[in-house]
Amino acid sequence: MTLASLSLVVLASFVHAGWNLLAKRAASVGPIFVFAYNLVACLAYAPWVGYLMAQDGIGWTLTGIGFLLLSGMIHLAYSLTLQRGYQVADLSVVYPVARGTGPMLSTVGAFLILGEAPSAVRVAGLGLVVAGIVMIATQGKMRAFTEPGGQAGIRWGTATGGLIAAYTVTDAYAVKALGIAPVVLDWFSNLLRFFLLLPLVLANPRRAMAAMRGHWWSALGVGLLSPLSYILVLMALTGGAPLSIVAPMREMSMMVGALMGMVILREPVGRWRLAGCGVLIAGVVALSTSG
Repeated sequence: MTLASLSLVVLASFVHAGWNLLAKRAASVGPIFVFAYNLVACLAYAPWVGYLMAQDGIGWTLTGIGFLLLSGMIHLAYSLTLQRGYQVADLSVVYPVARGTGPMLSTVGAFLILGEAPSAVRVAGLGLVVAGIVMIATQGKMRAFTEPGGQAGIRWGTATGGLIAAYTVTDAYAVKALGIAPVVLDWFSNLLRFFLLLPLVLANPRRAMAAMRGHWWSALGVGLLSPLSYILVLMALTGGAPLSIVAPMREMSMMVGALMGMVILREPVGRWRLAGCGVLIAGVVALSTSG
């Protein structure tokens, strides 16, 4: 894995943690918030996509169109599932389960579907990344998974993680095998989500506007940062980085989010969070040096 690809994934982790902090504040808004930030993303990235299409065009094929549609549907399901999970369960349960399940399934998919070769170092690194995420999120209190709301968190978190794995493998094939530009793939995915959610807004525009009151700045931030974080990851994949390394390395965002909480929000720095950061870093180092 090259230094450039590694840098893209690390930057994406910081951007990802930033937009998640914004999205968490609007979890109660539900699908309307998903529609709002998809609208922002479509408008903000349209000039870039238009420029690419004018310069290089798009080689439209049935396979390419199929993957664009599939990507959009999976990303919509992911957005709605994650939003629902945050409504019914704690962040400390849903987020680690989702982010832990996602890379594990993504790596298996990369090995089985994309033909990337597994190795003992990669498998060990993946295990360390997942262990670090769990330690940071739970701070050693595993009873979080059995407390009220814990079971719901596991169910919604696992479902979200499965969708993360699905779109990661789908989009990796689209950019690596079909040659679709990352920003074009992400933009058309956002556009599809916009039109699929539009009837929900048109059914009661006044209710939608009322639900978004006080959350438009968060929607603006998520709409700008969410596509950027994922485009950076897809750019790393187009640069030749193996999916089985990139997918778990994306989970650095969990470490970044924990550190932001410690530094910016003045949250207590427990030994489990510090140990979890150390374990996660060790896993990332193992993954980045094994390719």
